Amino acid sequence: MQVKVLGCSGGIGGNLRTTSLLVDDDILIDAGTGVGDLSIEQMARIDHVFLTHSHLDHIACLPLMLDTVAGLRQAPVTIYGLPDTLHALKTHIFNWTIWPDFSALPSEAKPLMCYAEIEMGETIALGQRSITPLAAHHTVPAVGYWLDSGVHSMVFTGDTTTCDALWEQVNRIENLKYLLIETAFGNDEKALAEASRHLCPSLLFEELSKLQRSAHIYITHLKPGEGGEIMYQVEQSSKHAALRGLQNMQLFKL
Repeated sequence: MQVKVLGCSGGIGGNLRTTSLLVDDDILIDAGTGVGDLSIEQMARIDHVFLTHSHLDHIACLPLMLDTVAGLRQAPVTIYGLPDTLHALKTHIFNWTIWPDFSALPSEAKPLMCYAEIEMGETIALGQRSITPLAAHHTVPAVGYWLDSGVHSMVFTGDTTTCDALWEQVNRIENLKYLLIETAFGNDEKALAEASRHLCPSLLFEELSKLQRSAHIYITHLKPGEGGEIMYQVEQSSKHAALRGLQNMQLFKL
């Protein structure tokens, strides 16, 4: 299993792209603006899209990607998400007002996309790969994901603040190699981080104190224009030698 970071920023501007991970060549974890850097041929090979939640920075390119590949696919793209996440897509995006309903185009019998509800802790197997939704605590219903190749595992928290249930699940992963965890704000904006249910460096280290396994830790979802200062605060307080900022186009092999 190979994971390529298409986007890992909390916003856009210059070379910043919002959240999306490409797994091998057929799976997306979230569909933020990083998807726009893929070629049309690469987009057409994507069969599965796993969404952490319904916020725009995590779904922005999904409607455009589907429209782009509409004439290039024979089978529907499966969109996985919590019931609330899929309901938000149906109600607010693919509603014929904002964008066409591709679950009924080109026909209901042969749609371009289909929805698949996920449940917390229920593993989806795709060949030798498995993807499991993990607990998250955000302003809307949300999950993280555990990706397991059978050799190594990666955990992507998605957007979350303090969440004890997440660490209960993560600490049971015996082959954990990578942890991608958000830190959206600096410590001077701790109140905003708490209100928006994100992390700042002080909250990050409270969460990492609950991690009972060794892993390479990467920080994601940094606020645009403040990434350098946030990472400085992280590095000043870090007791984790393998903790660093996530970068666009970074590759992980599991």
